[in-house]
Amino acid sequence: MPNGTEIVTKQMNDSGLNVLAITPSDLERKGNAEKVVEEAAERLRGLDGMILNHAYGVYAEIGQWTAEHIDSHLLVNVRAAMMMIQAFASQVDFSKDNAITLFTSGQYRNIETGLMAYSVSKEATICLCRGAAELLGGKGIRVNCINPGCNDTGYCFGEVYEEIAQRHPAGRWGTPDDTADLALFLHSSYAKWITGEVIASHGGCKGEF
Repeated sequence: MPNGTEIVTKQMNDSGLNVLAITPSDLERKGNAEKVVEEAAERLRGLDGMILNHAYGVYAEIGQWTAEHIDSHLLVNVRAAMMMIQAFASQVDFSKDNAITLFTSGQYRNIETGLMAYSVSKEATICLCRGAAELLGGKGIRVNCINPGCNDTGYCFGEVYEEIAQRHPAGRWGTPDDTADLALFLHSSYAKWITGEVIASHGGCKGEF
């Protein structure tokens, strides 16, 4: 989306939130992931929380895989997250309660083979969550991972939309607010003893999400 960052920032500020946008970055490019965190820390005078929900995902059935296709998923979804975690850890005040939340996907429950590279990268995100939680726990940094399930962001409609809604006991899709509530909890003092966990916010959905 051209000027997407500016558009979303304006929408959120117009809704009454206090949002500061940092320089848009291509996380596939070497060095950009660290710069994102460094710029945010500088402009906000330090960070005690970080939510990484960036993702790259493109369909490709077996026979269509290429090195470039696989690399794009791993560079954005795995390498960038690792470098951002490292940059975050280098600037925190260890006397505070610091938290990182990563995002995986429901493919760890049921693999969607048309999204194999994406699924592999999201399984790696779970490994990263658990490993980072162990590495950073002694530094006052908790690390957890959310599976947001099916979020109704307008990308699905018609019969498929209704069929997915009925997979949920409540008969509806999840909303961004449902996921945000879990993230807010994980970054609050109520979650001070939770780290290294993968938590599904998927409304009990049955299927691959």
